[in-house]
Amino acid sequence: MVDTTVNLSGWVLDNPVMAASGTFGYGQEMRQFYDINILGSFSFKGTTLQPCFGNPTPRIAECPAGMLNAVGLQNPGIHHVIAHELPELATFFHKPVVANISGFSLEEYVECCRLIDGAPQVGLIEVNVSCPNVHGGGMAFGMAPDSAAQVTKAVKAVTTKPVYIKLSPNAPDIVAVAKACEDAGADGLSLINTLLGMRIHLGKRRPLLANTMGGLSGPAIFPVALRMVYQVAQAVKIPLIGMGGIATAEDVLEMMLAGAAAVQVGAQNLTDPYACRTIIQDLPLAMERHGITKLQDIIGGAWK
Repeated sequence: MVDTTVNLSGWVLDNPVMAASGTFGYGQEMRQFYDINILGSFSFKGTTLQPCFGNPTPRIAECPAGMLNAVGLQNPGIHHVIAHELPELATFFHKPVVANISGFSLEEYVECCRLIDGAPQVGLIEVNVSCPNVHGGGMAFGMAPDSAAQVTKAVKAVTTKPVYIKLSPNAPDIVAVAKACEDAGADGLSLINTLLGMRIHLGKRRPLLANTMGGLSGPAIFPVALRMVYQVAQAVKIPLIGMGGIATAEDVLEMMLAGAAAVQVGAQNLTDPYACRTIIQDLPLAMERHGITKLQDIIGGAWK
């Protein structure tokens, strides 16, 4: 019998598999396919203080082994999420969720985190300082250690629940940003968000995305994500949630060996709505094949 439980800042998950923000909405659509309570948890759609329409279309572009998106944080706003989405979610998902929070200013991050901290369904707060698809915020805060630390310190001052900072692979030095967030009080880190990329429409000879550039996700970025988790895990002492191109149970094991305490599955949900369920079902068999009896014991095993 294998043990798939993991611990995130005192929160024990049945298994390490979570759905990533922006690929699972608030759970309503995916619950039509399977009982989503089999998930360790999921990170709900990136939420801002005010409702946000997002970027103009087209917002999605396909590419080999992945996809580009420039949705731009479309969401109904924090007040609607607290008043409507979370109470509805509680009727069909019976575990705590990860609240993904974004903002266009430091003050917006602080207010959103203060408000969501009181939501009983929220197990931890994931602060997104790494979105590459918005202007005047998002990734700008996660590009440098000082600005990422500023956000971390400010939101920690108004929250009681664990705060995980979601890091950008586009930062010049993601390890330096990670250490700055840890020093500023972050309880954990999520990494990586999407890599900045683009496609060009040959017929129109113009960028395919209306936003010109977007975030690259999918299996193509898994080796990059794995490398960054491996590097960051050796530099900090706080837990990591690893993500970026995870598509199989074996990917989960690799990510945990690199140093992740849990994982998030993103783009794979958009190509296969049963992706998380399949990974969770396959995980015990993959553990047995590789001689693993307890997942918690392999975290960072590739370098410890």
